[in-house]
Amino acid sequence: MSQTFGFQFDNSYSQLPEPLFSLCDPQPVADPSLVLFNHLLAEELGLDGKALAEKPDWFSGNGAIPGSTPLAQAYAGHQFGRLTMLGDGRAILLGEHLNKDGQRLDIQLKGAGRTPFSRGGDGRAALGPMLREYVISEAMHALGIPTTRSLAVTATGEPVYREQGLPGAILTRVAASHVRVGTFQYAAAQQDPALMDTLIKYTLRRHYPEQADSDNPALALLDAVMARQIELVTHWMRVGFIHGVLNTDNVTLSGESIDYGPCAFMDGYDIDTVFSSIDHQGRYAFGNQASITQWNLGRFAETLLTHIDEDVDRAVEIATERLKAYSELWDESWLAMMRNKLGLTGCEPEDETLAKDLLSLMQLHKADYTNTFRGLIGGASLHGQPYDNDAFAAWHSRWLERLDRSPQGREHAWELMRSSNPAVIPRNHQVDKALRAAEEGDLSVIESLLAALANPYDERDSADPYGQPPGDDEVVCATFCGT
Repeated sequence: MSQTFGFQFDNSYSQLPEPLFSLCDPQPVADPSLVLFNHLLAEELGLDGKALAEKPDWFSGNGAIPGSTPLAQAYAGHQFGRLTMLGDGRAILLGEHLNKDGQRLDIQLKGAGRTPFSRGGDGRAALGPMLREYVISEAMHALGIPTTRSLAVTATGEPVYREQGLPGAILTRVAASHVRVGTFQYAAAQQDPALMDTLIKYTLRRHYPEQADSDNPALALLDAVMARQIELVTHWMRVGFIHGVLNTDNVTLSGESIDYGPCAFMDGYDIDTVFSSIDHQGRYAFGNQASITQWNLGRFAETLLTHIDEDVDRAVEIATERLKAYSELWDESWLAMMRNKLGLTGCEPEDETLAKDLLSLMQLHKADYTNTFRGLIGGASLHGQPYDNDAFAAWHSRWLERLDRSPQGREHAWELMRSSNPAVIPRNHQVDKALRAAEEGDLSVIESLLAALANPYDERDSADPYGQPPGDDEVVCATFCGT
């Protein structure tokens, strides 16, 4: 184990069987310089942020961090329903840092150059998408949603070529791990029971140690991952987040959100909302995220069958029963979340109808998702379009009557709503504006946006620009992967 400027590496993934990874070093870049450095995260990690901010070589691949063991991870993935053998084509895991609490965290460079899994790609990343991941991942963390984090964005001093030449950059990503459903799909494709057994036990020890000694480790892992995914996607639905590419290679077994490519936050409420420019059929629309997660978990269960039971038919029966339970568990989680958003305590049979009736009205009128729920706090009637109609007024009266039947009263309801409904989200038009300015050398816009996103539940002035929906000429219709 090595320590340098606070880095303490203890690299367990590199001790797994080599089919799961390939040792490789980042490719050096022309002229690295730090664009953003996350000093608060560095402090949480127990790192000397002031010193590290002077070492762009370490965050670009131009200099090796002592104790690191660079490698590219192998994995597969159902991409829009089709299984493909993948792997880290432009990301290199430097190693696993132990923070001051002993928590094990991956340190990864994204955009660090070609790997054995690049499949003809250049292994590089453009500045805009890396800044986008920094902004969204840190916003998600502030919103209280499990997520990978961003420690730094480093400009490479050289261009990358997509539709046009773009400034290159590397993101330093921090994650509980990068083990994903696709990792298990890749391992299953090797048809090596010992390899799969090793991966199951490793993942349990790393993420679910309380289940490590289970009588049926594979089943315990399936149950634990399903619970985490339900919790995660419930959070996404709470804040109007749309992942955009919910392929199995983007489903972490730790339950963290990962890979902020064509993701976006919903403005006007519509369950069919899609921003991703590559999601032509709406597979990963806002309203499909729960069902797609169940589908992804089905693919995970398939990799575990021979380890759930030696009798494959029996294993299928057991796994199917677990997956059938998903729907009920999801419904319970979603309703609990909606009760919090509406400030409801206690349980009444009509709570689900009350919540769904509001969402139906919002869908009909494309009411702003964030501002509608935030505007309900305090109980005052919502005014202006699209709320000035009899249907909204009737719903509002029903809601206030339900609040008055809640065991803990209205003041508790307002506090519950304030902690469940953000006043500020990364509005797509504001993110785009910040990225365009940063690409032109002006970081002040993105820094102001990050400051606003750091405390999303704080009260803000009604005229605060970060709480405003886009104007007609600011609407973002599509987001892009950036690969």
